[in-house]
Formats: sequence, C-alpha cells, structure tokens
Amino acid sequence: MDTLETMRRKLRFRSSRRGTKESDIVMGGFAEANINHLNAKQLVWFEALLDQNDQDVLSWIIGMVSPPSTFDTEVLHMLKYFKKSL
Repeated sequence: MDTLETMRRKLRFRSSRRGTKESDIVMGGFAEANINHLNAKQLVWFEALLDQNDQDVLSWIIGMVSPPSTFDTEVLHMLKYFKKSL
C-alpha cells in the first residue's frame, strides 16, 4: 500500500472519532466525501487540523473566530464549504 493511501486511511479513521458528535459529523463527513481527492499537501493540512482542539477547529469552520494563519489553508476553506452543505 502506498504512503498516501496509508495516510488517507489513518486520517479517515481519526476524523470520525473526534470526541464530539458535531466534529465527527463535520470532520468525518468531510473525510468520507473528499479524502481520496486530497493531494499530499492537502492531507498534511487536514492532519494539522485534526491535531487541534475540536472546539477551535469548529469555531474556525463556522467563522466564529479567524484561524491562525498557519491553519487558514485551502483545506479549511474546503471544510467551511462542506459544512454549509450539511
């Protein structure tokens, strides 16, 4: 199995077991719908978001607070768009 596929499997699992139901729905749903289309750089950005506190990430996704520039990535914007479709 190649490295990207291994990373995708790991991130898919982590994204659906976040600790809060809303995070599971948003992050896990996003992963199910998009993980196979993310490139290596996007996977790294997604993993960085998964390493953060759920409440922080959700507040960035829904626009309650602006994310630190480190996390204001293409993947965060994809998550914001995905959240609107739920």
